[in-house]
Amino acid sequence: MLEKRYGGRWFMTELSRKLPDTNTILRYLLGDVPHLSAKASAFFEKVRVGKEKVLILESVLAECVYVLIKFYKVPKPEVVEKLKGLLLYKGIANEDKKDLVEALNIYSDHGIDIVDCILCAKTRNHNLLLLSFDEKLLKLCKST
Repeated sequence: MLEKRYGGRWFMTELSRKLPDTNTILRYLLGDVPHLSAKASAFFEKVRVGKEKVLILESVLAECVYVLIKFYKVPKPEVVEKLKGLLLYKGIANEDKKDLVEALNIYSDHGIDIVDCILCAKTRNHNLLLLSFDEKLLKLCKST
C-alpha cells in the first residue's frame, strides 16, 4: 500500500486497498436502494475481476451477517452463500480470507454466533488456543 505525506497528513494513493463498510456491502448484496446499489454494484464488479482491491474487516462481515438475518430476514444459507461468494472475488485482499470463509462454513453448520465462528476458524487455522468458559465452543474449535 502506498502512502504519501503532505503537510503533516497521510493520504492514500489510488493504488491503495479500499475498506467497504457494512452499508456498502448490503446495498450491493440486496440491491434495495437503487442509486446506492448501482454505485455499489459498479464498484464490486471491479472487485470481482480484480481491478479494485478491498479489505473486508471481520467486524464488517459479522455486522453484515447480523443485519441480513435479523433485520432483512434473509435465510441463513443464503447469507452464507452470498458472503462466501463475495469473499472469493479476485479483488478481496484479506490475508485472513481463508479464515473468514471457514467461519462462514462453521456458521452454516452450527447454531453458534458468527463471532464465535470467526474465533473458531482463527483457532483452527493458526494453531491458537482459545480462552473461553464456553465448553461447547471450546469443543467445536478443537474438532476438525
